[in-house]
Amino acid sequence: MDRAGEKAFKTVTDQPNLPGSVRILDVAGEGYRRAFALFMTGTDEKVVTHDYLKALVDQLPRRTLFVDVGAGDGVTTQYVGRYFEHTIAIEPSAPMRQALRRACPDAVVLNEPIDEVELDVRADLALCSHMLYYVPDSAWLDTVRRVLNWVAPGGELLVMLQNPENECMRMVRDFTGVRFDLSDLARRLEPNGNGLVESVTMVTLPTRYRSTNLAEAFDVAELMINVPALRSMRLPSRQELEAYVVQHFSDPEGAICITHSHDILAVRRSSMS
Repeated sequence: MDRAGEKAFKTVTDQPNLPGSVRILDVAGEGYRRAFALFMTGTDEKVVTHDYLKALVDQLPRRTLFVDVGAGDGVTTQYVGRYFEHTIAIEPSAPMRQALRRACPDAVVLNEPIDEVELDVRADLALCSHMLYYVPDSAWLDTVRRVLNWVAPGGELLVMLQNPENECMRMVRDFTGVRFDLSDLARRLEPNGNGLVESVTMVTLPTRYRSTNLAEAFDVAELMINVPALRSMRLPSRQELEAYVVQHFSDPEGAICITHSHDILAVRRSSMS
């Protein structure tokens, strides 16, 4: 961890935004929406992950029901849902649900947190995309098993997070000390004779963000380190973050390029369960 990370890792209680510091970005605020839009403009994430999802959907034996847990703004929900007869989308954030309903007017949208949702369904595909950042890692296994119970025998559950060793997540770790890693979850989900899980596989998809606009890249980096734990930490200065971005992510053409490859954990429910 570098000096910026050492300073940031000292915890405090719900630190407010301070002049010159990295901002805590509220998902309902204009700062978050602007930074997220800039990120989506500069990343190939949707192209890469949607290609992967389409290839997987093509191989499913049935496409009756798709369940998207933590559906966000509905971009991926809409893309995948078009191949299914029915879609259920779970999204606790009210601002995200507004965009989700616009993107997916025919989906059933639920607003409860994952641990309060009660579903009696059998989905051919369930997706948890970037949702586990907001769940304590001690609860990951129970959360994923809960969703797996909504999957039909022979169906698939996909869990998506950024790879812990990509450049984005190394920056998160340097500034917050936080690490997200699906590897242990994958091991704990391996078939063990209980009849629920047939197979577990994990792939890594290379994705990157690139921009020739330094100011925009700094805003995106600020968004990237806004993991939930940042709210309870001493905030690093914006100057520290900008210096880190220039030092670590400048490419020979003068642009900022940040890799943020994705791990996708695919869990197939046993056809006998």
